[in-house]
Amino acid sequence: MSVTLEDGRCFAADDGDTLLAGALRAGIGFPHECSAGSCGACRFDLLDGNIVDRWPEAPGLSARDRARGKRLACQSVLNGDCKIRVRTSSEYIPIHTPKRQQMVLESVNALNFDTREFSFRGTQPAEFLPGQYALLTLPEIIRPRPYSMSNLPNEEGLWQFIIRRVPDGLATNALFDILTPGDAITIDGPYGSAWLREDSPREIVCIAGGSGLGPMLSIARGALRSTKPVPIHFYYGARTAEDICGRTELEEMSSADGTTMKYRVALSNPTAKWSGQTGFIHELVENEIGPKLANCEFYFAGPPAMVNAVQEMLMVRHQVPFTQLHYDRFF
Repeated sequence: MSVTLEDGRCFAADDGDTLLAGALRAGIGFPHECSAGSCGACRFDLLDGNIVDRWPEAPGLSARDRARGKRLACQSVLNGDCKIRVRTSSEYIPIHTPKRQQMVLESVNALNFDTREFSFRGTQPAEFLPGQYALLTLPEIIRPRPYSMSNLPNEEGLWQFIIRRVPDGLATNALFDILTPGDAITIDGPYGSAWLREDSPREIVCIAGGSGLGPMLSIARGALRSTKPVPIHFYYGARTAEDICGRTELEEMSSADGTTMKYRVALSNPTAKWSGQTGFIHELVENEIGPKLANCEFYFAGPPAMVNAVQEMLMVRHQVPFTQLHYDRFF
């Protein structure tokens, strides 16, 4: 099946591919963030043809969007040839073409009471950029779910994800309760544009909350490996001490010989035994970096409330250019 853009460009999409996946596999710079129907970044107009909407109630479209006939490319499966209108951009052209692969769950490592590191291995090299994510097709779950990689690209085909169990979450329940080492699933990736900009000379600030730790670890690991290292400020926020995970990795990264990284942890709901920093993590960033904020490169991931607070703090209160902010909205 073929898709024609209003400007005359065409691309073919495989059976079962979403419009977004087909475009990105063809090297088209189709705007996107979450690939899961939540953010609305991949809105488009269907000019001719038919599609199947696999999630008509997706929150990425407002009532006004629906009234205007907007569709979400990440939820649109082709049902024949079609013609669409969308404003593409070179910044979304994938550096590594997303591919579907069968991968085997190799191990599950408990990081705290509700967070696990899942390690999958494929037969091809793991090609992605630090900070990107992949779509996991899980048992008994209709739509693939996006999760960010926590490790670095490698020739061994290892893809690792730090995932927190969501109460009543169908996808995380499948990961935690159904999958066991040796089971195979389909993983499609990489996706996302919140990847490490290694050519930036600015100091790096990573801000993580909850399982947003995963992509921020990948960003920091990639930056430490860079041939042009810059100072890295790593901030990790959690509610209680029991929610903290990854401290061993962070301590090793920040204590290595010649490292340029320092990390801080803050709790928003600490117990009396906690002697470290308290409050929301974006407040700690603002207090410690202050007037230098506009000169830094920011990467952040975490709960929606944290992401919104960080974005408002940086863009509204400190006028940090939007081009220096890198995040994907998984709301």
